[in-house]
Amino acid sequence: MSSVLCCFGQQENGLKNSQPRKVVTKDSKNNKKIIKVLLLGSGESGKSTFIKQMVLIHGAGEFSEEEIKDYQNQIYQNIIIAMRILVSAKEKLEIEWENDGNKKYVELIVRLASTDIERTININKFLEVCPKIKKLWNDNGIKETFNKRNRFQLTESCKYFFDNLDRIGTVEYIPTNQDILYCRKASRGITEHFFEIKKIPFMFIDVGGQRSQRQKWFQCFQDITAMLFMVASSEYDQVIFEDRRTNRLVESRSIFETVVNNKCLKNAGVILFLNKTDILKEKLTQSNIKNYFADFNGDPLKLHDVQCFIIDKFEKTRQDRYRPFFYHFTTAVDTENIRRVFRDCRETILEMNLKMLNMQ
Repeated sequence: MSSVLCCFGQQENGLKNSQPRKVVTKDSKNNKKIIKVLLLGSGESGKSTFIKQMVLIHGAGEFSEEEIKDYQNQIYQNIIIAMRILVSAKEKLEIEWENDGNKKYVELIVRLASTDIERTININKFLEVCPKIKKLWNDNGIKETFNKRNRFQLTESCKYFFDNLDRIGTVEYIPTNQDILYCRKASRGITEHFFEIKKIPFMFIDVGGQRSQRQKWFQCFQDITAMLFMVASSEYDQVIFEDRRTNRLVESRSIFETVVNNKCLKNAGVILFLNKTDILKEKLTQSNIKNYFADFNGDPLKLHDVQCFIIDKFEKTRQDRYRPFFYHFTTAVDTENIRRVFRDCRETILEMNLKMLNMQ
């Protein structure tokens, strides 16, 4: 008999007076009081977005001026890089321009060298290129390319920014919380985030999800109360960046199988976030999951059928069938969704922590 549990929470008010920090006390007695949650998942699964939500819900409640400035530059980079990828993919896919006059804007986009993008982008430079990017985005040739994005590597959030170019491409632009949640920046190394939630200290340990970062994961397995594993459920028809062959969902399942059965985590609770529900729901009408998973027997147009299929894929990897397994369907960019889900997760994690203390 196995334990598989799914919880759906209710809205509650988060504390706004606690501050996240990257360094925690080294005092062993204090560290024992901290509930440690290991945040794992493959690249672009939504881990960093989840941490941003924790800042808004259980942390400062807002981002600092310095953070906002950094995110503004990162948003500019997200937009420029995404359009360069789309322009390149359009050529490789041999998709025609709707308006041949838009060809003249491509050179300006391509001319922005990688070295320029990696440095801080001058707002004047972005304001210069923004109208051209908007014209390209409105061309049906680029839209057709975007609809075939499962055939190349493109960050999903770019559509949000392209659709908001009128607002972003102004001198007065200041990123909103929603803009920051959609902003993409790859996690590097190991980062610890501290939050006091209902007077209980939580530490979220976030490690990079790319293959090159995963050797660092096992350094973080000591004294973990719960493992929160994030899966981008919408990526069933995409391949990973590292080898451009392996299905992203298959890769994520393989990673999960490795960590969930690791002996160092045998006492840690397991919580699975099936993330990007909003994108998954939209994608079902455009991409048939049966084309990528021959063993899918449900209705490919029904969200519930697809979600249950994915959950089952992950649940079956567990060797310890008696170990409790919790899962939630999430949209990391939706603050209220994460607020409700984490309310239930918090109670689950506290129960796990009590069980661990009783075992000591």
